[in-house]
Amino acid sequence: MEDSGVHALIRAVYHLLGLRTFFTTGEKETRAWTIHAGEKAASAAGAIHSDFERGFIAAETVHADDLIAAGSFAKAREVGKVRLEGKEYEVRDGDVILFRFNV
Repeated sequence: MEDSGVHALIRAVYHLLGLRTFFTTGEKETRAWTIHAGEKAASAAGAIHSDFERGFIAAETVHADDLIAAGSFAKAREVGKVRLEGKEYEVRDGDVILFRFNV
């Protein structure tokens, strides 16, 4: 499928506005979340729900490209692409994150 250029325009505008996208995924759905550039993992967790930020423990993180190449989160973990990050981790555009939290 060819890109019409709209996708590139949207990405460029997102970056000009200082916005970044990270993803969460599970058995039922995958969802994109928008945050500001430079936001830390705990703050990104708060974009999903304030309880996630308050009870933040860690973020299991893999880049979307690495996840797609591996085929699953479990396979990405097996090949060492999943990282365990703390609350000071600066979320990067295209990260797929599984938040560990306890409230």
